[in-house]
Amino acid sequence: MTGFQALHAPRRRALALTAMAAAVAGAAHAQSPAPRHLEEDPNAPVVVKAEEITGRPERQVNLERDVEMTHGQTRLKADTACFKAVEDEVTASGHIEMQRFGDKYTGQQLQLNLDSGAGWVLGPAYHLVQNNAQGKAARIDFINDEQAVVVNGTYSTCEGTNPDWYLTASTLRLDQGRDVGVASGTVVYFKGVPIIGTPGMSFSLSGARRSGWLPPSVGFGSKGNGEITLPYYFNIAPNRDLTLAPRFMLSRGLQIIADGRYLGESDGGLYQGETQLELLMHDKQTRTNRWLVNSRHSQAIAAGWSYGWNLRGVSDNQYPSDFSKSVNNSAERQLLRELRTDYVSPYWSLSARAQQFQVLQDPAALSNTAAAVPVPYDRLPQVNLHAGRYDVGGFDWSVDLDATRFVRGCSARNLFGTSADPVEAARIAQLELALGCRPLDRSQPVPQGTQILERGNRMVLMPQLSYPIVQPGWYVTPKLMLNAATYSLDTPYNDRTAYSRVLPTFSLDSGLVFERDAHLLGLPVTQTLEPRLYYVYTPYKDQKDFPNFDTAEAGFNFAQIFTENRFIGSDRISDANQVTAAVVSRFIEPTGAERLRLALGQRFYIHKQRVFLDPNASSGSSRSDLLLAASGRVTQAWNFDSAVQYEANARRVYASNYGVQWQPGEKKVINAEYRYQRDSFRNVDLSSQWPLAKRWYGVARASYSLRDRKLLESLIGLEYKADCWVFRMGAQRFVTAARTTSTPMFFQLELNGLSKLGFGNPLESFYRSIPGYSRVNDGFGR
Repeated sequence: MTGFQALHAPRRRALALTAMAAAVAGAAHAQSPAPRHLEEDPNAPVVVKAEEITGRPERQVNLERDVEMTHGQTRLKADTACFKAVEDEVTASGHIEMQRFGDKYTGQQLQLNLDSGAGWVLGPAYHLVQNNAQGKAARIDFINDEQAVVVNGTYSTCEGTNPDWYLTASTLRLDQGRDVGVASGTVVYFKGVPIIGTPGMSFSLSGARRSGWLPPSVGFGSKGNGEITLPYYFNIAPNRDLTLAPRFMLSRGLQIIADGRYLGESDGGLYQGETQLELLMHDKQTRTNRWLVNSRHSQAIAAGWSYGWNLRGVSDNQYPSDFSKSVNNSAERQLLRELRTDYVSPYWSLSARAQQFQVLQDPAALSNTAAAVPVPYDRLPQVNLHAGRYDVGGFDWSVDLDATRFVRGCSARNLFGTSADPVEAARIAQLELALGCRPLDRSQPVPQGTQILERGNRMVLMPQLSYPIVQPGWYVTPKLMLNAATYSLDTPYNDRTAYSRVLPTFSLDSGLVFERDAHLLGLPVTQTLEPRLYYVYTPYKDQKDFPNFDTAEAGFNFAQIFTENRFIGSDRISDANQVTAAVVSRFIEPTGAERLRLALGQRFYIHKQRVFLDPNASSGSSRSDLLLAASGRVTQAWNFDSAVQYEANARRVYASNYGVQWQPGEKKVINAEYRYQRDSFRNVDLSSQWPLAKRWYGVARASYSLRDRKLLESLIGLEYKADCWVFRMGAQRFVTAARTTSTPMFFQLELNGLSKLGFGNPLESFYRSIPGYSRVNDGFGR
């Protein structure tokens, strides 16, 4: 009989066993479900069970009462069913319950082709295991194993018969193979109230990224003006994407924002990058075109050889203040533009770069020079060669050669431009001279004797040789260095166009390490005691007339007191005949984790220092400030970090920093920090995320200047976490320039598994402002 022969052998045996359905029903339910996948096994048998079975197995099997049918990962229950063997098709009616790849469906009537996965179910309710989504519909049409069309249905990730949010759609196509849901004639309801309607909508079933419209962002700009942003996301490839976002600002006009990212691999190796563009044609307030460019790229060309760029620029000084929505972006005033290439081998490396800065000045600098932003020299170009090896007959050696062409950044600057007002023009020229720039307005006079160094070349050679002696419990490292530098200037500086300098340096680093068993807060630990002595000698050379292209005095800290030169950069080499003494004690758990660290250090000058950046400065002390530091994790909930710089001669604190974090549980954190530097700042910073009540969480931050008695930055927010949605609201205030502030507000409703609705970006503010902040609805992205 042809019909029976068309069946696979396993199916033939399965149908023959249906007479024993009642006896094996319990065992069949006890079996574990197969792992979820979206390809049905074509050789899987069809197993049927029922109270009454009639028909012809090779043609048609009729099943009555308590029907159960299994085929691979498809399981069906119904009151009655009919299986057509030739067509490999089942029809069923009455209290239908079906599972396909873990997804569940209930309904009144069903038809399904077990081979192709095509079919339909009437009056269904469904539940998708992939994202815990559920809904009801008039009908669901199964296109194949991966695609289904929900007709006149609902969709929600909330559980229960009365979900807090859901969407209704005339058609909803669910494609689990492509991980996308596409709805038409859509209305989103929240708490029974329609909040948004759209003729079409698409979303990811698993929360993964995909092309489509992102939620509109409605809110206030950096100066409180109303705006709306409508972003569209292009998921070009798994390693490439693009976001285009028209942003309409009531007070300024239409701005276009584009952000493209990419990651890949070529024959030479990996490459990656990102480019952000912003363009506002004819700003209503300034009557100018305004723009921003931010592009970075890095790429391997061949083994050890790479290149890249970092290009940043804006149209004018006020762009960050007018358009930035965070204190970090609004505070950026020196924008780097760099093109580089590097070659690295086991024993030497070569790098070359061209580097330029766009300097954005605060308008307050015209009346207060303290607010002026320094103008650095551009490097056009800089070439650095480094070679070195370790443990060559016990010696370590290295050689660095640096050649740089410096050009004063004023040549391509955008400081303040020119002014028709003679008083303002003179004020601008005066500020430009103070910054080391020749006035852009050439009609302004340059005072006689004013020296402006615009261009010059510098070459520095720095070889060094050391012989580390390391033994259990102690070490000694003598080192000899040489700094040879030559300058060639385009115009005279201090009546000279050429300078040179050769200075040797000798250092001796030594230390001991003691260990003992101890206890800390009742826990066994290993305590170390690590004294260290560091001696440096560099002869004095008068360098006050030398140009200064890139050198500044390094911050005084534990890392700096163990270096040969107290300056960063190569234009000044400090004279030294000094000893640094320090001791560190650490408390280490048996697991190797460091529980507590205590440190104390000070530098002692055998000869007083004579080289300074300020020619009028002098040193009358035989010792440096005293550095003290303590940090660690006292308990699993308490962390702290502290540092003090103490002026022993004056018997007063010059600078201090104290920070503590308490994190007793999930989504509970309190941070407190105090920072002080004499004659500069004295600030307190408090931030926290904390549960306020069941489902309610509060976030807050306040940064306050005790010296100026004003609030520098503040944030307050509130979050409510339901089972399938989160509501966030709050406001933030920060300084954008010396005389301006921004107060953005945000409201956001996040429907888990669907979208975020509202205005502003509270999550970005919470993550940036609250150390230790964690999202209240974990598992739904960042």
